[in-house]
Amino acid sequence: MFQIQAFVFNFASENTYVLFNENKNAWLIDPGNMNDQETKALENFITENELNIQKIILTHAHIDHVLGLQWAFDTYKIPVTMHQKDQEVLDMLQASGARFGFQIPAVKIDTEYINEGDELDFDGEKFKIYHVPGHSPGSVVYHNETQKFMISGDVLFEGSIGRTDLYKGNYEQLIDGIKTKLFVLDNETQVFSGHGNPTTIGFEKQYNPFLR
Repeated sequence: MFQIQAFVFNFASENTYVLFNENKNAWLIDPGNMNDQETKALENFITENELNIQKIILTHAHIDHVLGLQWAFDTYKIPVTMHQKDQEVLDMLQASGARFGFQIPAVKIDTEYINEGDELDFDGEKFKIYHVPGHSPGSVVYHNETQKFMISGDVLFEGSIGRTDLYKGNYEQLIDGIKTKLFVLDNETQVFSGHGNPTTIGFEKQYNPFLR
């Protein structure tokens, strides 16, 4: 049985997630911690719960989702799982930081690329990978069918969708991806987004003004 702990970090109120099970194995998803206080809160939770971080996962590589990525890689010494099409977004991290008025060193990590149709194994539980570009070129959603939940990053929010005015954004592509890949799933499927509150597929089908 999975549990998920959310942390709201950095200037963008980004959701960083720790997904873990009864075996105390865990995935760290979108580490957005940007200062010592945020890093300590994340680190303390992992340590106090005696969690074993087995994967560092990115839904996409926009700056607010990767501010703690170098720390995570240096601390847990495991490759970062992401879609290859967002490598170019990650490579622009220093330029993105400059636009927000702060300096970020170039990220030096090992990566494992995933693609549409791949599955990740978490102690025998499968997570399906959906490539849903439009917010960023390599945005992916991680879906566990057994427990009916997904980590959607900035693809789908409660009552909204990801911005499409950023680099390689595409509104039509994002809407099509949500409708054809996510809205075909069970209505009870929980959606844990990159910002804001959790929601469900059924709720968004009925009430999301972008997707009615």
